[in-house]
Amino acid sequence: MAAAMNDGRQADTERRRTRVTSAITTARREGGPLTASAIARAARVDRTFLYRHRDLLDALHTAAHEPATPSGTGPTATSASLQADLANAGARSARLAARVQQLEELLSKALGEEIWRASGLGPPASVAELNSQITRLEQSNVELTRALEERQAELEAARAANRDLTRALNQKS
Repeated sequence: MAAAMNDGRQADTERRRTRVTSAITTARREGGPLTASAIARAARVDRTFLYRHRDLLDALHTAAHEPATPSGTGPTATSASLQADLANAGARSARLAARVQQLEELLSKALGEEIWRASGLGPPASVAELNSQITRLEQSNVELTRALEERQAELEAARAANRDLTRALNQKS
């Protein structure tokens, strides 16, 4: 009876091994994922079955790193070639991001200069505008000087009145 059970277990193991080998071959031929989980699912076995049978796991890893068998006329893709493509795409993305940042800085600078000119804070475009601006500033300077002189006169008058009131208060006491 023990021999019959042992024979049954061995037959079941051989059927599972055959299903795993078939799943690896099918995934490789059809371009399916060559991972332990995917192969175990396709072969209807537990992942631990693959890890207990090291030769099957080695066959899976070998198949994952070899080029796929061409089913048509297209190029074959390996894990290494896909990783190289991914690295190249990442590098290109980084270069494009740097270029976008450079263009944003140039645009910001150009817009800032345009706003600076449009606001009137930037340098005038002609000598006539410069002369006009000088005249306006001189007039403003004269007006401010006159207003300052008036304020100083008022301040002196207020100080004199303050001194007179202080003297008057001191004499009464």
